[in-house]
Amino acid sequence: MNRDEIKKIIPHREPMLLVDEVKLVDGIAVGCYTVRGDEHFLQGHFPGNPVVPGVILCEMMAQSSCILIDKQGDAFTPYFTGMKSVKFKNKVLPGDTIVFKTEKTAQKGAFYFIKGSGYVNEKLCVCGELSFAVVAENKQ
Repeated sequence: MNRDEIKKIIPHREPMLLVDEVKLVDGIAVGCYTVRGDEHFLQGHFPGNPVVPGVILCEMMAQSSCILIDKQGDAFTPYFTGMKSVKFKNKVLPGDTIVFKTEKTAQKGAFYFIKGSGYVNEKLCVCGELSFAVVAENKQ
């Protein structure tokens, strides 16, 4: 899926759309994002030494899991409900392409539970467990 196809699943738009492409491989969502260097979150984190903030890495990982939502045809919005056991192992810098691998570990009604990890050049940068709720959009 390219960015236009991803936009059909999640409501994020620039500058908060933080996944370039995503595909499903044997039940695992594989998404990636190339850090250009001009992103808003790098401007103050840190001046002269830009590093992708950990919370942004978590958002990228969550967005990379969008293909795991099995609500075809329904209008919905996914909302973060939690992060657990998140670890940051290595920096992600401008010019890096981070590849996320996420899998759904459980689903209870509208709640999805995801385990994921992100790598730059096959080196682990972030990992953790995420949860979110899929809420139906009100049609008016």
